[in-house]
Amino acid sequence: MASGTSRDVLGRGLWVLGRAIREQPRIFAVAVSGSVLFGLLVIASAYVVGAVVGDVVVPAVERGEVAGGALALAATALFGISVLRVVGIFGRRLGAGYMQYRLQAAYRRRVTRRYLDLPLAWHHRNSTGTLLSNANSDVEAAWYPIAPLPFAVGTLVMLVGAVASLFFTDWALALVGLAVFPALFALNVVYSRRMAPRQARAQRLRAEVSGIAHESFDGALVVKTMGREAQETARFAARAGDLRDALISVGRLRGVFDPMLETLPSLGTLAVLVVGAVRLRQGAISVTELVSVAFLFTVLAFPVRAIGWVLAELPRSVAGWDRVRRVLDATGEMPYGTTTLDPATREPATLAFDDVHFAYEPAEAHLPGAQVLGAVTFTVPAGKTVALVGPTGAGKSTIASLAVRLVDPGAGRVTLDGVDVRDLTAASLAGNVALVAQVPFVFDDTVRANIALDREGVGDDEVWAALRLAEADGFVAALPDGLDTMVGERGTSLSGGQRQRLTLARALAGRPRLLVLDDATSAVDPRVEAAILAGLRAPADGGAPASILVVAYRRATIALADEVIYVEQGRVVARGTHTELLTTVPGYADLVTAYEQAEQEREQNRTYDEVTPLPSGLEIEVDR
Repeated sequence: MASGTSRDVLGRGLWVLGRAIREQPRIFAVAVSGSVLFGLLVIASAYVVGAVVGDVVVPAVERGEVAGGALALAATALFGISVLRVVGIFGRRLGAGYMQYRLQAAYRRRVTRRYLDLPLAWHHRNSTGTLLSNANSDVEAAWYPIAPLPFAVGTLVMLVGAVASLFFTDWALALVGLAVFPALFALNVVYSRRMAPRQARAQRLRAEVSGIAHESFDGALVVKTMGREAQETARFAARAGDLRDALISVGRLRGVFDPMLETLPSLGTLAVLVVGAVRLRQGAISVTELVSVAFLFTVLAFPVRAIGWVLAELPRSVAGWDRVRRVLDATGEMPYGTTTLDPATREPATLAFDDVHFAYEPAEAHLPGAQVLGAVTFTVPAGKTVALVGPTGAGKSTIASLAVRLVDPGAGRVTLDGVDVRDLTAASLAGNVALVAQVPFVFDDTVRANIALDREGVGDDEVWAALRLAEADGFVAALPDGLDTMVGERGTSLSGGQRQRLTLARALAGRPRLLVLDDATSAVDPRVEAAILAGLRAPADGGAPASILVVAYRRATIALADEVIYVEQGRVVARGTHTELLTTVPGYADLVTAYEQAEQEREQNRTYDEVTPLPSGLEIEVDR
């Protein structure tokens, strides 16, 4: 792969630059105009300097006096050229910077938008560190050559003008230019090809280092409590060492080629002086022309490096673009339909699974997918509560994900009020269905912001109503700043039960017609959980109750359901009331009994929803 990259990196890199130009043509035109102006003035300045030396300085030395008028004219010409060069530099840098940052911002938005469009199965195959790297360092790398690109284009125009002026001045000096300039370009091409695999490896290692760091920070509690600090540090250090070595390899290659790229223009200037001295002695050129050409090679040394800068960054750009494009070209998004449920209808919704099959996509395309559900059929009637019960791995969470369309079935249909959820618009689905996941996620923001989420029509009255329904109004009112209390990253200032009730209130604030609870109250006291479920079935404010699909483990929760769906190995094995299944399905009875025993043991060892802060900032729930 590396060799292939080194062979075609120039063509692919130029394609990436061409895409940038097509996306920002006006800004690029401004930047290139400034660069071309600068380049032409560099050539002009060389000939002005030559004229000053040949027509002002040399005669003044020969006569022993300086002509004031000629000197003033020379100074004015040099000053005017300098001012115009400043204008060119300003236009080039402003345009290049504006273009680069606009592209980076645009592609960060595109990558992030693509993340949201892609299904969960795709996210499961990509680490968080990789996704962060794609949206940040890879986007930056892809458009990094944009900054020197207008300068390089202007330099190409300048080189053409310089070679033309050399031929106009003297053919022998022009041959020197024709030898030096292609040699510079060829050296830059060789450099970029050798740099390509090194830059690609470094870019990949950046993502891996980011991924390890994210895992370590996100799992800090596990790392510290399990005493894995040294091992995690060593794991990070090993990958960081690989990245260091890769970057050193990049720097070593740059250290070899940079002096060569710097030396060639200097050698060109030396060759011009040698050849020019001979031509001057032959009377083929004048002192003015020799000084102009020698000065031209001197001032060209820096602009020509701009071409080298672009070519040197092309491997990194190609590596970054490949990683960004992998996200943008990823398939599997779930397009929404055009059907909208009546927004005026606030009665509970009816959810139905009709012969639903589902298999998770394999990590590699040639491998078979893991079958999770097969021929699942059941209904959650309007206003009823249905409990999903089954052993670990039976497919309960997958059913919950299908109900809110986090994933789509491989076969069969999931309908809401008789409409296939795939045919609904995104707004209609979100306005009618809410999921409270097993692991609560809380933003590093205020209580109010976490519940309202800037949704239209969700003010403080609606927030407090949702908190009351989730049995969370009491502890929120007791917080130092009430709704304005900052809860910390992932809600670190709250207990597990408090976080669960906060996320439940977030879902309820939108008044969903169907509420899906994926073991969403596991950290809540059973008595509080019973009060929550009772409130959902008969809201105190007189509103219509939501239909509820709940993944349940506790006997008390299951007993509140109107119907229980018992699943094993991705199939519906039995359905009925809790009492009916206890007497007719041995597997169900054994499972519920085991859950109850485990719950009783936990209740003996802890009591919920009291929090004691530790010096480290961690929190634990303690016995009363």
